[in-house]
Amino acid sequence: MLPPVWMHQQITAEFYDTLSEAQTRDIEIVDGMVLMVPSASLRHNRLAKKVAVALEAAGAPEWFADLDFDVRLGEVPLTVRRPDIVVYRASAVRDAPMRPENILLVGEVVSPGSETTDRLVKPEQYAAAGIAWYWRIEPSTAGGVPIVHTYLLDPAARVYRAGDVHAGVIDVLAPFRLRVDLTLA
Repeated sequence: MLPPVWMHQQITAEFYDTLSEAQTRDIEIVDGMVLMVPSASLRHNRLAKKVAVALEAAGAPEWFADLDFDVRLGEVPLTVRRPDIVVYRASAVRDAPMRPENILLVGEVVSPGSETTDRLVKPEQYAAAGIAWYWRIEPSTAGGVPIVHTYLLDPAARVYRAGDVHAGVIDVLAPFRLRVDLTLA
């Protein structure tokens, strides 16, 4: 089966808004161009879910945390990312598309093939959009524990400053008091 022609052309926000959820489920848009997003592994999904559940429990009722949905970072050219974890204002739950001004934190679980994007490209885009927190989760390798890197936005420079690094257990006071053990995820 051939992909539709629009997947090979620069698209606008107006066109993107006409697409169905099934059409947008496995794609991101960067500078108006479609990028395919491969399915995540079970381990990747377990880590994202465990962190999101803990973040929502810590931030509720004002903040919700969910997995893998469209975040509109820019209109022209269109940029839409699907972070693995998104913490957003509970009052914005029905807003579509989700906008950065309603987002407190995004998290990415690094996967084989997405290392450069998750470590360099996405943090720059999230910071430029004004999202206060970025967490990067490096899954364990060779029997090790997951490593979580936290970053806080410098709002004047619109860049992230490195925060704490957590090995296996995330234990933070901000953006919420949170402790979650990832060694069994």
